[in-house]
Amino acid sequence: MQREIEKRLTPFEEAVTLTQSVIGIQATAAAAIVAEIGTEMHRFPSDKHLARFRGHQPGNPCLQAMLLEVAWAIARTRDNYLSAFYHRVACRRGNEIAIMALAHKVLVILYHVLREKKPYTDLGADYFDKLDTSRIQRHHIRRLEQLGYTVTLTPG
Repeated sequence: MQREIEKRLTPFEEAVTLTQSVIGIQATAAAAIVAEIGTEMHRFPSDKHLARFRGHQPGNPCLQAMLLEVAWAIARTRDNYLSAFYHRVACRRGNEIAIMALAHKVLVILYHVLREKKPYTDLGADYFDKLDTSRIQRHHIRRLEQLGYTVTLTPG
């Protein structure tokens, strides 16, 4: 059975390899995802169309289940953008919503990876910290002042 699966996956080897470039996606999940969404991303005008496809096609409970499994695997990792995204959403909205959001983000990433035919490159675990450093500084200064400290910043 495994040989038959591998034989049928041969034409899609590049797509499976590209899919595996996303953190948390192993060979079996990559094969299942490629089988469900295909390799021709140009048939979807945007990633939003692919996300809608995921929700409306009868065969997509398999895709949804696979994306959720991948999201849970990513949530257990550390030091990468997707894990940071999960934890950022989970602390505000809860684990279930964060997993759904992460599964959606993975699908959007896969759309772009397969459309551009370029492997996924991680933005890094500190991406959100770098995104808005002044907001983070204000937050921590305000928090320290609430605790009774006087804060003076000096550039380092």
